[in-house]
Amino acid sequence: MAKLILTNEVVGLGGAGDVVEVKNGYARNYLIPQGFAVAWSRGGEKQVASIRAARDARVIHDREEAVALKNTLESNKVRLAVKAGAEGRLFGSVKTADVADAVKTAGLGELDKRKIHITSPIKSVGEHEATVRLAEDLTAVITLQVVAAK
Repeated sequence: MAKLILTNEVVGLGGAGDVVEVKNGYARNYLIPQGFAVAWSRGGEKQVASIRAARDARVIHDREEAVALKNTLESNKVRLAVKAGAEGRLFGSVKTADVADAVKTAGLGELDKRKIHITSPIKSVGEHEATVRLAEDLTAVITLQVVAAK
């Protein structure tokens, strides 16, 4: 088992600044090369503190603000114009960054693309859903209206 300090959020493992133990192969072949983690050391405690401070600066501080954002996101539909073919199939697929940009453009707030999760790839026009983790225990479901760009 390898002990690591996460530098980014990894779904199912933890957030930035967390100290985790994972199997050696997962650490050596995925987390460290992708830049999601660094090896833990005794001197790494200062690094953990700075990573957590940066994470806390990005987190929505107020619980009421997060609940208000959740209500706003769930009560509105987000329109997303994407290049599409004649049958409604998209050229490529909708990414989390596209969803974050569409929410910002709609004036509903700013979201971190790493907190957005699209359950199945969006490759056609129509209504789709994406979830956003606003806080540790608070998620919102966004309804996306994907339309063909003119």
